[in-house]
Amino acid sequence: MNSQLERITFDPDVRSGKPVIRGTRITVSDVLEYLAGGMSEAEILADFPDLQPEDIRAVLIFAAERERRIFPAS
Repeated sequence: MNSQLERITFDPDVRSGKPVIRGTRITVSDVLEYLAGGMSEAEILADFPDLQPEDIRAVLIFAAERERRIFPAS
């Protein structure tokens, strides 16, 4: 497993068990929506000072891995 994925955690008591960035209540989907909405990494980090650049990379790796599991290469 990619060590950066350790930054993504699941806890049924936090955000209904959705994948979140470790130590926060910020979900993977929150960050993906910010990026899709046009926010830059710098803007996200400014708005959420608890996040680090590695957290955003972990979100992208997590999303790519999930996409590969849903739609495996043939």
